[in-house]
Amino acid sequence: MADCQQSTISQKWDELALSDLSTPELGLGPVPKATLRAHIAERLRAAILAGDIAPGAPLTETALSSRFNVSRGPLREAMRQLIEEGLLVTVPYTGTHVAALSVEDVREIYSLRTALEIFAFEQVWEHRDDRFSRELHRRNAALLASIDAGDDRTSISTELELHGLVFEASGHKLLQRAWHGLRGRLQLYWAAHHRAHGMRGPRRDSHDSYIKAALGSDLDALRLEIADHMRRGAVVTEKFVSGESRKGNTT
Repeated sequence: MADCQQSTISQKWDELALSDLSTPELGLGPVPKATLRAHIAERLRAAILAGDIAPGAPLTETALSSRFNVSRGPLREAMRQLIEEGLLVTVPYTGTHVAALSVEDVREIYSLRTALEIFAFEQVWEHRDDRFSRELHRRNAALLASIDAGDDRTSISTELELHGLVFEASGHKLLQRAWHGLRGRLQLYWAAHHRAHGMRGPRRDSHDSYIKAALGSDLDALRLEIADHMRRGAVVTEKFVSGESRKGNTT
């Protein structure tokens, strides 16, 4: 079993390494895969994260097809994609709406994130190497660059990529699916919180202790750091969501 896991993780590292070879000289540049569905999904995602479509707002194919001037077929596929991402929710007999923000959701998501990320590190702990370290530092550099540029949407995606590395490296498919299912809600919460407080991403030093522990030699210390890191994020997000709920009850 250990040999099989090592083989899977090594294969994943080989896949990550290929991303560093995407140069025109080698002919391994990214292959354009833009489709109408992907384009619609990106526009809809952008509208949701920018707050143009509020959390909890109902969505209909007729209204959206008119707004984006697209046919219902690719629109339906794009909506299905955002449902899988967790940005949209479909309720029987009610329809599809933007995922709502609730304190209970925040607590569930952050408690699950904590357990999943600790488990992911337990899977890769003995297999971390220079490639893992370089990739973690590279992703943190991308996050810092987006914060410095004041690019909120990119800072959200790069923060997700930073935390996603350990899940990718684990080679654990069910774990990766669980992480993928949380990403949409996290984007929604972070975007709303950043808008409310005029922020353009997390604090610049917010991941320093996380990276130090992730590359250190004490697994118990990492477990404590992840729990504390997630707790801090949950507290901030809960305060924002609670404030929004109180506003809604007074209007």
